[in-house]
Amino acid sequence: MKINRFIYITVLAVIVSCKKPYNPPIVSSDNHYLVVEGVINSGNDSTIINLSRTVKLSENVSTQLVANYTVVVEGEQGNSYALQSEGNGIYDIGPMHLDPSKKYRLHITTPDGKQYASDYEMVKPTPPIDSVGFTPKSNYLQIYANTHDATNNTRYYRWDYSETWRFHAKFQSSFIVDGNEVRIRHANEAIYYCYANDKSSNIVLGSSEKLTQDVIFQSPITTISSDAEKLELRYSILLKQYALTKAAYQFWENLKKNTEQLGSIFDAQPTQLQGNIHNINDPTEPVIGYISITNSQSKRIYINKGQLPNNWTEKYPYDCGMPDSAFFSHPKTGANDVLSYIIQGGGIPVDAIYTQFGIAGYTYSSQSCADCTIRGKVQKPSFWIDN
Repeated sequence: MKINRFIYITVLAVIVSCKKPYNPPIVSSDNHYLVVEGVINSGNDSTIINLSRTVKLSENVSTQLVANYTVVVEGEQGNSYALQSEGNGIYDIGPMHLDPSKKYRLHITTPDGKQYASDYEMVKPTPPIDSVGFTPKSNYLQIYANTHDATNNTRYYRWDYSETWRFHAKFQSSFIVDGNEVRIRHANEAIYYCYANDKSSNIVLGSSEKLTQDVIFQSPITTISSDAEKLELRYSILLKQYALTKAAYQFWENLKKNTEQLGSIFDAQPTQLQGNIHNINDPTEPVIGYISITNSQSKRIYINKGQLPNNWTEKYPYDCGMPDSAFFSHPKTGANDVLSYIIQGGGIPVDAIYTQFGIAGYTYSSQSCADCTIRGKVQKPSFWIDN
């Protein structure tokens, strides 16, 4: 046993001592490849295309945004639709209502004259979402989607989603600092209830390729921890569904493997991404992205706290003890703690401390524990429906 341990330690020391930094040429090169994200929407929704450039691993940013590009949706018959730049690499256009019997592509021109284009593709209709449902598990909530295509022509699906939820601060502040004094907080100054939102960052796919019928049943969309603040009061998810060609599905599947399923020797190994976007004059230049032409289908659901297990309790994201007390005249020192800790110190007054002579001071907490606006907005979203 001691000999084996000695051999192991010796070999480990040799391995560690022989480590040398290695920067493959593809990683250390100065190439900034074009990344194209989005869908040419053939129906009633807007088309939004995001353009960026890849960066080296050693750089401090994850992507390089692009500006002043010309982005156009082109029909095979010669018709075209120019997208407008919204800044930050975002280009968009309103509903185009494309002819489903024609082929279309995305054409991109850079300020220095380089031209990129996706392959011409037919419009692939997206069937409606049948339903979005949820199932409480032991310590998380599973959200899923159901859909089908009676014509058996879709087979490949992709989803993305946006989440919105109503939550509240740990403590409700009934007072507010106004200049050099503390007064009662008006209803329009409330900072207890807020709304927050997020968008999907993972790739969600589904396929009925191996089934007789084109039916997707309870395809997993996302999970939410049972103690997440999202489930504190009322949660909503807006799911969008897109039909894919088999080639598009394979692209997204490979991208998912390369970005979400790497980390151990048992995971899928990285594969080269073959999209449908190319440099017109230099086909050897890598371009990252796949442009599909389809309409999107969407469905929103709401989930209330009362629909979840009674023993699920949300975990507040900050460590909040009980509110401290601040007096106009400290019982021992006589110091004006209201001035020091609330008016000048930034504490959020929670409740008044009353004596027989009136208000002697206030309880107070930190902004992170008594002000929901540091994580959300008080204003209710236009689409939000209360219970």
